[in-house]
Amino acid sequence: MQRRGLGSKTEEAVESVKKSQDMKPLGNVVVSWKKTLSTGSDLLDLAISSGRVKGGGVPAGILLEVYGRSGSGKTSILSELCGAAQAQGGEIAFLDPEARLDEEYARTYGVVLPKEAYHQPDTVTQMFDIISKWEPKGAINILAADSLAALSTELELEKGDKMGMRRAKEFSEGLRKYCRKINKEGWIIACSNQVRQGDYGDVTPGGKAVEFYASLRISVNQKEKIFKEKSFGAKGKVKRAIGIISNCIVTKSSVDKPYREAPIIIKFDYGIDNIHGNLQWLKDTLGLNKYMAVDKEYQRLDDAIAYIESNNLEGKLKTEVIKTWQEVEDKFNQQRKPKTR
Repeated sequence: MQRRGLGSKTEEAVESVKKSQDMKPLGNVVVSWKKTLSTGSDLLDLAISSGRVKGGGVPAGILLEVYGRSGSGKTSILSELCGAAQAQGGEIAFLDPEARLDEEYARTYGVVLPKEAYHQPDTVTQMFDIISKWEPKGAINILAADSLAALSTELELEKGDKMGMRRAKEFSEGLRKYCRKINKEGWIIACSNQVRQGDYGDVTPGGKAVEFYASLRISVNQKEKIFKEKSFGAKGKVKRAIGIISNCIVTKSSVDKPYREAPIIIKFDYGIDNIHGNLQWLKDTLGLNKYMAVDKEYQRLDDAIAYIESNNLEGKLKTEVIKTWQEVEDKFNQQRKPKTR
């Protein structure tokens, strides 16, 4: 079956883009691969798009949905993306219908949150009104909405909407209107969403529109808490939870292969601990008995982390992770001739 023609001007534009070193076409959608943001985790970046760009990351021009149960790390991922955007000279807008974000939490992720960049929309319509009026001037800009499940509608606020049908309709209308603008402007719209128990299994609030229009969907689930024990007094001991380990699965992707998985380590008052995650992943993947801290090995994780940080070896550790990840991927690459048509 032949594909329907795109029209001469569109075809010329796509061919021009194909020749560019900075861009790669995905169907009729063009994504900027020089413009990517990091999630704060090298492993998650690689799971998202390592097949298209070295080191991976979230490419500009897409809608991203991060969904999972409460306490799994969704807000951490959105905050890390905002911090990465500002570090690259981009602008952010943070939509917080749950009114949970504060300046101290934002600073944990390196985010400077100007008053004009922070919004607390009540309804879906207000969210899209903010998007329509947003005029960022940065290199790569991100609008984060945390979370979609907290947004209501005028109908629900005034009369009630038990089935939530109006909210689903407004998401569909808004995304149909603005997704082309998101791609054209090269923005990243990153949304978090909750998981609810439906009649036929887990569902995400807001209908199917977000799932349909998102180029990238990531499921985040907490696997376990991280505890640390300390001596106290003469012979006493105290134990506290200092973070969590969550597993991320790329459940939908128009930017690379789907169903790649990556663990993320989130430490309270620190954010995503990329060094911890990288050291643990290398140890597990390579089947080592010790933590490989670039050019030294350590029995204890804390010692390995301290060595990496004190010697500014974060970049070399990242290079080792990227190399190992690619070697794993290469084992699953199929070397076959093109299909016969």
